Amino acid sequence: MAFVQGVLAIMKIAVVIPAHNEAQTIGPLVEAVRALGHDCIVIDDGSLDQTYALAESAHAVVLKTAVKSGKGTALKVGFDYVLKNGYEALIAMDGDGQHSPSDLSAFVNCYQNTKADIINGNRMQNAKGMPLVRLATNRLMSWLISLFCHQEIPDTQCGFRLIKTDVIKAIKLESSDFEIETEVLIKASKKGFKIASVGVQTIYRDEVSKIQPVHDTLRFIAYLWRELFRKND
Repeated sequence: MAFVQGVLAIMKIAVVIPAHNEAQTIGPLVEAVRALGHDCIVIDDGSLDQTYALAESAHAVVLKTAVKSGKGTALKVGFDYVLKNGYEALIAMDGDGQHSPSDLSAFVNCYQNTKADIINGNRMQNAKGMPLVRLATNRLMSWLISLFCHQEIPDTQCGFRLIKTDVIKAIKLESSDFEIETEVLIKASKKGFKIASVGVQTIYRDEVSKIQPVHDTLRFIAYLWRELFRKND
């Protein structure tokens, strides 16, 4: 079970963290997550550094892919573990330090208040520090995806989100990389699941983003095009 600010949460949740070469951040991140009372599942996506060892020494459950397979594939490994181990929900967050563990309680509180099936992080309320190109791209994508979903989702590209396991059971995920963020929202919406949003911090340091704006935007457009003609699954 998870404890949030001293109160026993009503849901059994796990924090799922896909990580590729995150040795600089993964240990303290796992420690912070566990200090808040959450189970922590790290998926080491073919790292060549000490990500696995550091996550394990911080007492995470660590799963590993043989080679780098992409964020989508890593998340699906984590989702499978969560389903097999009886969790009611998971909170996905990145392993590079851009998501703050201090925001975890906001997701649980929002779930308790709204009973939404997905609680999506929203960085747009305070996007200071977000690179201008990424900010513009996020706003455009969020507008388009909100139209597809028939629900307002201010920051569809934020990977910091709570997802009930009922959602994962109901949808078939196919994406292997960053477009999985979009796939979850669109397929969940097609199934009638409710999506809410909660404000989260925007943390940018000097690290190089793993997102490739042109390449990943083209993948996003290709995915949306396929979804236009896809039946519910």
